[in-house]
Amino acid sequence: MALPRHKLTNSELKAKTPGKYSDGGGLWFHKRPDGGAQWFLRYTIFGRRHEMGLGSFPSVTLKAARQEAEKWQAVVREGKDAIKERERQRREAESNLHILSDVARDAFESRKAELKGDGKAGRWFSPLELHVLPKLGKMPITQIDQRDIRDTLVPIWHTKASTAQKAMDRLRICFRHAAALGLDVDLQATDKAKALLGKQRHTVTNIPAMNWRDVPAFYQSLDGGSISELALRLLMLTAVRSYPLRTLHLEQIDGDVWTIPAEAMKGRLGATSDFRVPLSQEARRVIAEAALLARDGFLFPGVRKGVISDMTMSKLMERRGLAERPHGFRSSFRDWVAETTNTPHDVAETALGHTVGGAVERSYRRTDFLEQRRKLTERWAYFLQAVPAGKVISI
Repeated sequence: MALPRHKLTNSELKAKTPGKYSDGGGLWFHKRPDGGAQWFLRYTIFGRRHEMGLGSFPSVTLKAARQEAEKWQAVVREGKDAIKERERQRREAESNLHILSDVARDAFESRKAELKGDGKAGRWFSPLELHVLPKLGKMPITQIDQRDIRDTLVPIWHTKASTAQKAMDRLRICFRHAAALGLDVDLQATDKAKALLGKQRHTVTNIPAMNWRDVPAFYQSLDGGSISELALRLLMLTAVRSYPLRTLHLEQIDGDVWTIPAEAMKGRLGATSDFRVPLSQEARRVIAEAALLARDGFLFPGVRKGVISDMTMSKLMERRGLAERPHGFRSSFRDWVAETTNTPHDVAETALGHTVGGAVERSYRRTDFLEQRRKLTERWAYFLQAVPAGKVISI
């Protein structure tokens, strides 16, 4: 004899007093003392009774609860535990979602070896992490279209143009990565989003650079002996970028040559070799002074751990009331070279770590002009120290 089913009615559910009421077929309605209510399915399998939640009332209606109950009772009739089967299906569904945050991190991991400092130094992931993933990270990438991307980046498209463009570029890589994984994504979504966003109004401005004539006075004012002052002095003397200088390790220095690992260099596309930097007498004096403050082999350690941050030297200049920034000293150096010396173009560009010439030309030219650059950096050091002209080395 079949047990009675559908014993409850919609009209009586809200009026029920606290307790548990059977609708038949294993479906139960539980009215709590606080006035809330929920559905649960009671079933027995392998000799044990279980209660499986089916949602709260009235969000889950009587009709929907009955349908869910029948669905999971069918699973029990197949000899499966309904609760465990539901959890298995949930995990499988999540693994098949391929949400953007997972794809983005997988794309990042696959490219780490190509990026400077495994991508940490260049903050490859930051534009996505800060401006995209908070809004789109939990969406399946197959469901993201150009409108989603436009709505996400429109707040910064003009005000933070460079960052927005980087975020768009990283998204394009993520979509290509998803396609390589076999996912059905729109590879033109980012291009369509750019069309919707329109041309950026933001005008890119160069990093403020100090006039080369004013650099010696500023250099000579850095006489406090702090780590940030010593780092800034060596940055000015060598005209290198901030990252290789901040991460300079004592093992990289051999006599009067500092060898920067290839992975720490920027602007030398295709370069697989390290980059040698000639050190002037003044640069070696700065290094010797900084070595007394070194920690874990790093010449410019941070306050607590690691090395000084990218902002340390900038903040020093800001406190001096200067609008110029450390990176600008590379421009100061290049202008000085152009206006006061007869240094060949290739030597001057190599001194800045720039790639000179095409791939074929570079394959035949084996020199890095070290000896010519050695004289140039020595003369630059004399200039920064205001050494009398009679002692200046000719190139």
